[in-house]
Amino acid sequence: MADFQGPGGDGDRIWTAALVVIGDEILSGRTQDANLAYLARWLNIQGIRLKEARVVADDAAAIGAAVTACLDAHDYVFTTGGIGPTHDDITVDAIAAAMGVPVVHHPDAVAILTRYYGDRITEARLRMARVPEGAELVPNPETGAPGIRLGRLFILAGVPKITQGMLRGLDGQLAGGRPVLSRAVGAWAQESAVADLLAQVQTDHDGVQVGSYPFWRDGKGGANFVLRSVDDAQLGRAVEALKRALTAQGIDAQEGEI
Repeated sequence: MADFQGPGGDGDRIWTAALVVIGDEILSGRTQDANLAYLARWLNIQGIRLKEARVVADDAAAIGAAVTACLDAHDYVFTTGGIGPTHDDITVDAIAAAMGVPVVHHPDAVAILTRYYGDRITEARLRMARVPEGAELVPNPETGAPGIRLGRLFILAGVPKITQGMLRGLDGQLAGGRPVLSRAVGAWAQESAVADLLAQVQTDHDGVQVGSYPFWRDGKGGANFVLRSVDDAQLGRAVEALKRALTAQGIDAQEGEI
């Protein structure tokens, strides 16, 4: 894995990221994760591909193992959840232990929280100023309590609105490549009937990936075929080739999802 190069990066290199979702409430089904889809879209705009997502319990060893494994495999790692003011918010402690650094109160975070809460500041709320030593802050435009950046690792809140605000503040701050573009072709066709055709279109158009997403509607089945590439011209040629191939088999096809 190459070293971090700062904003811009190498357009030909594929930059990857992983997400570690932390929380017993996710695994129990009490709360549904809403951050993965948003992060994937945000990363694509930055020219970074989300390649892996893990969900782990509020367990220090599990958090540390997941984060270190993902850092070994990807350029960037994001965590969501477990950085609040309560006793079970252990993400910071778990990551600091895994990285072999102490937990400290970041002076800027203390100042931010003190300004935000005023005379309502408490020791519990100051827990949100704790960071692994050497970390930087990620601004939080929603509630003040900042996220944390430790090199290639970004430790974010679990509440979707807060997570999204933190990510907006990181726009353009990460090295990345070219965004992945996508176009869709919809058809009333069974996947099994066109599987070979889809494979051939992908083979014939280097750098284009073709995904198939079946549906059942109005008593009949169809599929939306989503083509992805970083090359807009190659993507366009693949879309036209797929439409022609479907039409040649007597299948009505339209650009865009049905």
